Amino acid sequence: MIHNEDAMEIGLSSASFYPHIQVEDSIKVMKGLGFNSGELFLNTYQEYEEDFARKVLEEKLMHDFNIKSVHSFSSSFEPYLFDDYKRRREDTFKYFKKMCRAAKILGAKCYTFHGMRIGNIKAINWDLVIDIYDKLIYTAAAEGIKLAQENVVWCMSSNTNFLYNLIERCKYPIYFTLDIKQSYRSAVPIDEYLKVMNGRLINLHLNDKDEESLCKLPGKGKVDFKSLFLKLKDMDYKGPGIIEVYSENYSKYDEIIESRDFLKKYTI
Repeated sequence: MIHNEDAMEIGLSSASFYPHIQVEDSIKVMKGLGFNSGELFLNTYQEYEEDFARKVLEEKLMHDFNIKSVHSFSSSFEPYLFDDYKRRREDTFKYFKKMCRAAKILGAKCYTFHGMRIGNIKAINWDLVIDIYDKLIYTAAAEGIKLAQENVVWCMSSNTNFLYNLIERCKYPIYFTLDIKQSYRSAVPIDEYLKVMNGRLINLHLNDKDEESLCKLPGKGKVDFKSLFLKLKDMDYKGPGIIEVYSENYSKYDEIIESRDFLKKYTI
């Protein structure tokens, strides 16, 4: 395939180094591997603070690195944004606001969001949930950040009907991060998520899989990336492709470089 200026940019997530490299040090490592952009995973509360974000910004500027998106240690507070207990919602909203501010400082375009824990969709208090989503989307937008709901197996966002409801009911536009390993774990075909997210997909997490593992570096498994990227092109997807694996999915950094080069063959 012929590469052009509109080709999908392949980035890397700092989560791929967790817990061995601190987030502020990950930028130098990613740049050293030949990546010019990626997603930063903020791993704990102190990393949501403005002072920390400015420290990371210095690393970003020093290494001429583009931070496409940020991701929180979501299970620590995001599910409680939807808690029935109002004070708990109010307390956790403070962390959400800090994440949005950090994202703005770092120059990110979106906040990859997990949100509600999985439950019975028929039991959802939709009035409350949509009010909260509207507040979250508006708060993020005030910082110039798009809320990008990710499909996650342990969250309501694994349910395509839940995602459809967000699109239809929210006052403000919600966007999406597609994580293909979470699609496998949820046993929901990637095409089903693409159908929901079409026109609102702004971020993409890439990995591979085979019979032994649902998370491998792209090129190490059996995912048909050529077909996936053609579908994304048909959707006019303009966002990045972020390699996001676990540190145990590789033994040396050269494997990550090989994975990036493998994916670049299919970007158009």
